[in-house]
Amino acid sequence: MALRHLLTTGGLGIARHARRHANGIFAEPSPGRVVDPLIGRVQKARAVAGGLTTFVLISVYGVDGGWSAVFEDGFTKVFLAPLVLLLVGPLVIAGFIWYAPPQHRAVLRSRLRYPLKAIGWYLGVPAGALAAALVVLLLNKLLAGVFAVQAVISLAFLIAGLPSLIWAASFLFFASGAAARYAFNTAHVHAALPAVLTAVLVWVLNLAQMGDGLPKGPLYVQIAAFLGGPLSVTAVSVWELHVLRTRYGVRVRG
Repeated sequence: MALRHLLTTGGLGIARHARRHANGIFAEPSPGRVVDPLIGRVQKARAVAGGLTTFVLISVYGVDGGWSAVFEDGFTKVFLAPLVLLLVGPLVIAGFIWYAPPQHRAVLRSRLRYPLKAIGWYLGVPAGALAAALVVLLLNKLLAGVFAVQAVISLAFLIAGLPSLIWAASFLFFASGAAARYAFNTAHVHAALPAVLTAVLVWVLNLAQMGDGLPKGPLYVQIAAFLGGPLSVTAVSVWELHVLRTRYGVRVRG
């Protein structure tokens, strides 16, 4: 991890290194991934419009818990989105492969190693950090009273363990956003899969957080706030599938 460099650059350097590593894993280029600047601009425009609409509605009508509840909800979704993908993603991918022509299914299944690798990193890094922290706590407990050994363990933790934990926490934060955005590299399986998964994900998230963060306005405002996000995301996903089909010849059954 280039530990010496991370230690000299401090926490900010550790976070930057973790962000680069997360982006390198979850935005890994592949021959099957289609990068269209227009699609990216439309996705960003929808996100900005959605954020501004939410800001205006909450500013006008207010929300239970105030702005702190809004920020807490947004922060929760950063980590909830990849977890939902891990739960519903396999079902969507299985249905996608089943829907594909029989002669293409074996190829699609062979490409599953790419999202599985991304999932391994996403789950493995925090699991490894947690295991290491538990080992340190267990050693301290077992060696209670042996002050010289405990001092060595504490010093080693401060020099190597603490920066590693900061790196793991930073990686998990940045990887959560990237994993949701790139749908765990499922574009390696099929270029249309991220758009399909995004449409499914936004509805599952909306239902999982039923009514959370809705403005206090009239019923029609609450309905619009509740359905506006997933409907707009779904519309962009459908349009993205259209662009992939008409510009690049990418078909769900192709």
